[in-house]
Formats: sequence, structure tokens, C-alpha cells
Amino acid sequence: MPHHTPLIGTIVAGLVVAFVMGAIAHRLKLSPLVGYLIAGIMVGPFTPGFVANASLANELAEIGVILLMFGVGLHFSLRDLLSVKNIAVPGALGQIAVATLMGMGLAYYMGWPLMGGLVFGLALSVASTVVLLRALQGADLVETRRGRIAVGWLIVEDLVMVLALVLLPALAGVMNNADAGADAGAGAGAGALLAPLLGTLLKVAGFVALMLVVGRRVIPWALHWVVHSGSRELFRLAVLAIALGVAFGAAVAFDVSFALGAFFAGMILGETPLSRRATEETLPLRDAFAVLFFVSVGMLFNPAVLVEQPLPLLATVAIIIIGKSIAAFAIVRAFGHPGDTALTIAASLAQIGEFSFILASLGTGLGVLPAEGRDLILAGAIVSIFLNPLIFSLIVRGHKQEEVEEEAEAQKARAKPRIGHVILVGYGRVGKLIADRLAEKGAHLVVIEADSDRAEEAEETGLTVVRGSALEDRHLRAAGISEARRLLIAVPEGFEGGAIHEHARHLNPDLQVIARAHSDAEVRHLEGLGVPHVVMGERELAARMLALCGAG
Repeated sequence: MPHHTPLIGTIVAGLVVAFVMGAIAHRLKLSPLVGYLIAGIMVGPFTPGFVANASLANELAEIGVILLMFGVGLHFSLRDLLSVKNIAVPGALGQIAVATLMGMGLAYYMGWPLMGGLVFGLALSVASTVVLLRALQGADLVETRRGRIAVGWLIVEDLVMVLALVLLPALAGVMNNADAGADAGAGAGAGALLAPLLGTLLKVAGFVALMLVVGRRVIPWALHWVVHSGSRELFRLAVLAIALGVAFGAAVAFDVSFALGAFFAGMILGETPLSRRATEETLPLRDAFAVLFFVSVGMLFNPAVLVEQPLPLLATVAIIIIGKSIAAFAIVRAFGHPGDTALTIAASLAQIGEFSFILASLGTGLGVLPAEGRDLILAGAIVSIFLNPLIFSLIVRGHKQEEVEEEAEAQKARAKPRIGHVILVGYGRVGKLIADRLAEKGAHLVVIEADSDRAEEAEETGLTVVRGSALEDRHLRAAGISEARRLLIAVPEGFEGGAIHEHARHLNPDLQVIARAHSDAEVRHLEGLGVPHVVMGERELAARMLALCGAG
């Protein structure tokens, strides 16, 4: 068989060019999403050189959408949303309404139909989850009050967009029926026009009821059975089968979108104790198909819009960066929150991303959004993602130092005297066991943990916790690295552990370091960096088993 096929060529070209452009974007301190979109433009039909198969790219993108929405469902936290519901819910709904109306106004000026304007406005109203979280993490604001408001705001936006994806096909059908009736001079009643919409709502309600009644029991049971089988490969396959199977089943049996099915599958799985493991096991595949999704979106973009429609593009970018931000700022201030919170929310939302692309693709597929509307959305996304890190840093820079100092003081007040203490990096499965044993011995322990759920779990047990990455010197200093006696690196990635060791020994050359490794290559890497004690799980298991049988 020939080595070069359209499918292989599309996947290889998409991933290779996306890697190159993503690496360049990262080097320039931009979101890798920009690089992936540009990679799609480079392999698309509107630029010279290799052209990937657009139809195959769109099918691969569908898998990317399913896995993206599954990830959104996995990370959906009703608890986080409820903690900020008084501002996040009305704020997000108000900002979506304002941005949508501005988008519809621009669409009306350009002579588009009403449904086209609605899709265009909705696409401009929703921010990118990836871009927002990375901006908050870069400014170390995720665990602050304003960070939680921004995340809760985004959750509401995501839920509204999931609902929009479900209802848009029915609304498009209603509008098409209305246009056909008007053209034929037929006076179709409101009941006849609303019948498809009500039918869609009933199907969605049936699917949701089935997932809440049956899926809530079957999915956790199936995963627990797989876990007890002891096969990591089977567990990974089970999670992917649930994501793709539920999404496909929802589309076939209930005629609802892949997106809704995948979101509910992720949400139900996210309620189980296995959600974190499911996230870790499927992350590489989700990331790969997400990249292909962004590449496929870039392939649809016609760069000619930059020359042919400069004023509409300028207006589109103004709505995304200025219009949405002003609306969000005004809403947050109207609810009595301080100016720094309002500025953070405004900066966080001054961009668009993955849901905008999904809406643009759906709108053009339904024939309600003109091709130039899709191009404006894609161009607006690229420009706003380019500018967002700069905007965010300028807005939050003045307030960041104050918040860091407040957090440092809070941690100092919570902490016991730190002389000769032990620092534990990572509160996963291994870290918890270490912490429990050290607590039994009465050792003074400080935990550094970047994952918010794990950090909260450690705090609930009474441990002193520094939230953040141990790769950053400020977090090591907050943990008292210069006064520490021993550093235990319990994160599962040995190469990351080596980087942490280098940072820590630079701050405290006398520190005793014990690191964890998963492979011989990681052991050699850590020992080459001068880590005095490296523990590899397989070796310790073998030594223990040999000791028990008297052969040690």
C-alpha cells in the first residue's frame, strides 16, 4: 500500500507544523493556540505549498470537539460555581447579552440575516478556557477571589454555549421554515414554527434524564470494575470509550450534538473519585486531537479578509477587546466588587477561543453564518489571543505585588516556625503516604502543591501548604527553603524533579534531596544532576520482594 495517504498526510502535516509554530509562539511568550491556528492557515487551501485534506481535517476536528467538551465536563465544578454564583451567573449572562447585541449590530450593518448575526454575536461573547486559565496561572491569580470569579464566570459562559450548540440547529430550522413560509405566502402558525424547537428540547431533556438516572450509576460502576482489573491500558480505553461512545450515542439516539453528549459524560465522570486519574490518562490524546481541531479551524481562515474587510475586522476586534471588557467591568463594579477584581475579569474575557470556533463551524455548516463571518471570527480570535497576555499583564501588574504580599503574610501567619523542617513537593498518591508517615512522627512538614484540589485536601488534614509550582523560586522561598533540612520530591515526572532539585539547591546548597523516578533514564538524569538519593518504584518493589523471600 502507498505510504502517503490523505489521512496520514493530514495528521502528520497538522501535528508537525503545529508543533513548529506552537514552539515559536511559546518562545515569543504567546499562547500556543496562536501557533496552532497559524499552522492551520499554512496547510490550508488559501496559502501556497502543501494543502491538507480539509474534509478529513474536519472529521478529525469533530473528535477534537468531543474530547475538548469531555475535558470541560471533567473540570466542571458546581462547588466552585456556587461559591461565586451571585456575581458569576448574572455577570456572565449580562456580558453575553451585551456582546451578542454588539455582534448582531455589526452583522446588521453588513447586511447579514438575523440568525447569522446571532451566531456571530454569540461567538464574540465567549472567552477561551485555555487562554483565560493560562493568563490567571501566569499571574498566580487562580486561587484568589477574583480568579475564582473569573473561572466561575467562564463556567457559566461554557454552559450557555453548550445550550446554544444544542438549540442552534433547531432555531435555524425554525427560521428556514419561517422564510420558506413567507416566500410561499403561507401563514404558518407559531405552533408549527416552534414544533422543531420544542422537539429538540424534549430530546435534550430525555438525554439529560437518561444520563442522570442511568449514566450516573453505570459509568462509575464500569470504571470501578476496570480499576479493579488492574489494567492501566484498559482504564485509559474505558475513559475514551465513555467519552466517544456517549457523544456518538447522544447524536444517534437523541439527535443532540456531540458536544452535549461529551460534556455530560465528562461531568458525570468528574463527580467520581477517579476523575483525576481519568484526566491524567486521557490528557495526551485530548491534547493531540485538540491541536488538530485548532489546525482544522485555521485551515478555514482566508487571510484575504485582512485586506478586503479591514474595517469590519477592526470592529470585530473592538467588540472582543473593548466592548466585552467594558461590559464586564461595569457589571462587576455594579455588584459592588473592587476595581482590581473588575479589571481582572475585564482583562480575562478580552479574547475568544475554542467555543467561538465551534459556533463558527456550526453556523457555516447550517448555512446561517456567511463565510466572511467565520473569517472575521477567526481573525478576531488570532488578534485577541495575540494581544491578551499584554493586556492582562498591563492591567494586573499594579495589583499583583500587593496580592502576593498579602498571601505571603497569610501563609506566614498559618505556618509554624520553619527551622530544619521538611518540604514535600507533590501531594499525590505517593505524597499523601509520605505526609501521613511524617505526621505520625511529628515532623514539621510544608507541602508545595500546584493542583488546587490536592492542595485543599492537604490543608484539610492540617498541613501547611504553599500553592504553586516548585519550579518557581518564590514558592520555594514561601515554603522556607533556606531553613529546610530535607526536600522530598514526590512528583511522578523525574525530569521535572531534576529541575526542582536545581532550583532548590541554588537557594540552599546544604539541602538533603530525595527524588522519585519512574525509569532508568530518569534515574540517570537525576543522578547526573547530583541528586544524592533517587528512589525508583520498580527497584524498591524488587528489593522488598527479594528481602521477604530471603534472597535480599
